[in-house]
Amino acid sequence: MLDASGSVAHLVSRRYARCVALTVVALAMTDYIDRQIVVSTFPYLKKAWGLSDTALGALVTTVSVAIAVFALPAARLADRWGRVRTIAAMGSAWSLAALACAVSGNYAQLFAARSLLGVGEAGYGPAGAALLSGYFPQRLRATVLSVFQAAGPLGSVLGVVLGGVMAGNLGWRVTLGAFGVPGLLLALAFLKVRDYRAPAVSRADGAGTAASDAASDAGEGLTEDQTRSGRPALAATVRELFRSRTAVWCYLGGALNLVVLSTFYTWLPSYLGRAYGLSSAQAGMRAALFILAGFVGAILFGHLADRCAAGRPRRRLMIPAVLAAGAWGLLFTAFGVLGPGGGQYALIVVAGLPVAAALGTAPAAVIDVVHPSVRATAVGMATLVQNLFGLAVGPLLTGLLSDAFGLQTALAVMPLFCLAAAAAFRLGSRSYEKDFAAVSGGGPEPVAPGTHERELST
Repeated sequence: MLDASGSVAHLVSRRYARCVALTVVALAMTDYIDRQIVVSTFPYLKKAWGLSDTALGALVTTVSVAIAVFALPAARLADRWGRVRTIAAMGSAWSLAALACAVSGNYAQLFAARSLLGVGEAGYGPAGAALLSGYFPQRLRATVLSVFQAAGPLGSVLGVVLGGVMAGNLGWRVTLGAFGVPGLLLALAFLKVRDYRAPAVSRADGAGTAASDAASDAGEGLTEDQTRSGRPALAATVRELFRSRTAVWCYLGGALNLVVLSTFYTWLPSYLGRAYGLSSAQAGMRAALFILAGFVGAILFGHLADRCAAGRPRRRLMIPAVLAAGAWGLLFTAFGVLGPGGGQYALIVVAGLPVAAALGTAPAAVIDVVHPSVRATAVGMATLVQNLFGLAVGPLLTGLLSDAFGLQTALAVMPLFCLAAAAAFRLGSRSYEKDFAAVSGGGPEPVAPGTHERELST
């Protein structure tokens, strides 16, 4: 069970919590490697099958669409069936789909395999975020989730860099399937991780209710009768997900921000190859610096948001708002004012820092303003919105603009979404403190000392 702060941290050692976090991050890295490595094969797929930029972008977009479609069902499964089991199942599914990509015989088969990869990845983010939010205290939540979300940029770096080298030396088939086996092994290792049980939401008013100590076979700690009477019904869950204006603005702001992030993670290697005359491996290495800057920015600014929120909680969302606006200025100058050269490339790399600032802070704010028993579902809603209106939009829309006006023009236009994201986070910050107080004020009672063996499933 969670304590009054929404954390199970006092029930496990700090070392155990950190080991779980490292395992969660490691599996997330394979997730993003499998998702992103395809962009390094674009030149080879374009040559082999005569594909347009729109068709290539669709290979990235279909993953995001699949994640969006299955995010809520998978997240609800995590809340009901257990976070650990969901992580193991989802990790195994996307790893097998990555292996299927390697044996695709044509574009349609590759597109289908990429779609299945997205289905597998749909539940991992919500389940992983919910698991970590229970293992660490609320005061560290943005920092911990920023580290978790930073696995995306880091995995993308590895996908782009290793993909560029491997595609040139081993071929695109081996490249697409290379990380399927490591991901499968990490997913199965999660079957040894302890899960925790969250208090239920009252169907009447959404307030926390004390759950009994009986452990269920699903690892959620509720009996069948308690499941029927204590768990939030679908209608109550939906009301809880949209009760908070802060959560709604975070859903939207995170999506708008990811339009830009997905655009540059997908198309920057191709732009550098075309505009600077670089090989696939060289373009991957250059693009990796932008993505690596995002990895640093996600952690750095997530921690900054936590520090600033200690004095005034609403600053947790003001930090990504300001940084999103700054990212637009840097990227527009790089592609709308400057041309290929050292100055442009320097601005691109610097822009990688603020453009990823909301990766951890947005989901952390969502988790802060919803009841603990629907955390995974809330992150699932964020995942749905962010993938359907963010990650799915960027690669495909950029491909369409590139086919019509050229890739540099497309990359100059797409950062406008950063300004919209900044506005959404600013609006969310206005209701954050009130929404957070409403949830924390009705939290569950603390767990009595010495009950950890009953509260953690094995």
